[in-house]
Amino acid sequence: MDPGEVVVMLGANGAGKTTTMQAIAGLMSWRGSIELDGRPLPRRPEQVVRSGVSLVPQGRGTLGALTVLENLRVGAAVRTDAAGVSADIDRWCEVFPVLGRRSRQTAGTLSGGEQQMLAVARALMSRPRLLLCDEPSLGLAPIVVQELFATLARINETDGTAMLIVEQNAELAMDLASTVYLLDVGTIAASGTPADFRADDAVRTAYLGY
Repeated sequence: MDPGEVVVMLGANGAGKTTTMQAIAGLMSWRGSIELDGRPLPRRPEQVVRSGVSLVPQGRGTLGALTVLENLRVGAAVRTDAAGVSADIDRWCEVFPVLGRRSRQTAGTLSGGEQQMLAVARALMSRPRLLLCDEPSLGLAPIVVQELFATLARINETDGTAMLIVEQNAELAMDLASTVYLLDVGTIAASGTPADFRADDAVRTAYLGY
């Protein structure tokens, strides 16, 4: 990936998409090489975050017993700039207003869409250069999905945050992407631009639904 690029990974269940995300994030052991800026990426999750990579996991992964504010502070655990952390909390509560309104509410009492917004905001609290998003639309209402992806697009544009997105709503995800990879049992079966994939009849039928 290039700095600031948005890349989408497509593939059937079991193709290795979540495994790829977890390997990059340091959440599982792996063999081979993962590089960031031409240097090997650390293997421990906290070191990965310090290197500039943050994960929005599949299923949201918010800490349900903690408040919204506490979840956001967890996302900034590797940072030492207290003033910057407070400013970023204010920023993401402005980007996602519901988080500001419910900052003292425990995450487990939020709706699915609100929890997903919290998961994204928490991941962004470390100020990553690369944001990993694993199925961000899973289980959400269409209007919430549209709002979430519009917000991701704005963040990419304003902050230059690179994004690697795994998403079953391939058509929506490709609206953000410059590059698409198709995984098949851990192997890259095809790659290209969104236009390339939309022009491929077999890919359109299997993954885009038309």
